[in-house]
Amino acid sequence: MVDNGPVSDLITIASDHVRAELAPDAGGRLAQLTFDDVPLVIGRGTDLSPIDWGLYPMVPWAGRIRRGRFTFDGVDHQLPINFGDHAIHGVGFTRPWEVAAHDDRHASLMLDMPTDDTWPFGGVASQQITVDDAGITLVITATATDAAFPVSLGWHPWFRKPSKLDFRPSAMYRRDDDHIAVDELVDVPPGPWDDCFVNTEPVRMTIDGVDLRLTSNNDTWVVYDEPEHATCIEPQTGPPDAFNIAPRRVDPGDSLSTWYRIARL
Repeated sequence: MVDNGPVSDLITIASDHVRAELAPDAGGRLAQLTFDDVPLVIGRGTDLSPIDWGLYPMVPWAGRIRRGRFTFDGVDHQLPINFGDHAIHGVGFTRPWEVAAHDDRHASLMLDMPTDDTWPFGGVASQQITVDDAGITLVITATATDAAFPVSLGWHPWFRKPSKLDFRPSAMYRRDDDHIAVDELVDVPPGPWDDCFVNTEPVRMTIDGVDLRLTSNNDTWVVYDEPEHATCIEPQTGPPDAFNIAPRRVDPGDSLSTWYRIARL
């Protein structure tokens, strides 16, 4: 992939060994993450869409919603189709986020979610991003305001291709002919994968000599390692199509939060 240079309006947080360049206007994503000057993620490319670069939040849903359709509180909803026949990765990764706070090592980003055909429920999403000398911790929160809504949160990092990947899930969600997970667990086949797994162990990998340990409070992880140039390792609060197969809800005044940590071994 060809990198087309820096993203406009970046903000930076950094420790002695970890540097995160944030692009609030480009979906509230990490445009780049470096450990001791080694870049870890795929930067913006001239031929890349918003879905294909950096490390971005998936909110208020993670992964695909089958054909964009789901039912909530007895009402049928249709989300816009933005990936093949399906709705994918929420509304946050294509919208500008507000910088609510920013200092040397921490940034807080906020997003007022829409109340239109892209997402009829509104609500507020926030990110807390903090670096230290060993790594970075990311937190996403979705809060219902005027209306309850279904929710599934996660991150989509496009890591530069690791030379080593140690991922030991206990089971995998079966994929059907629509290439979407269904509510059935099966044994884990050999990779490469574009699948959702049950995983409670740290994920370990090496990128350009940097040994990394990935952890989260989630036991649902998507791994996409089919591309030659990148591997995506995505902790999520639920599997793809969660609104249909593993629904969670937040009521007005309530929130769902989740965290992801990327650190040196």
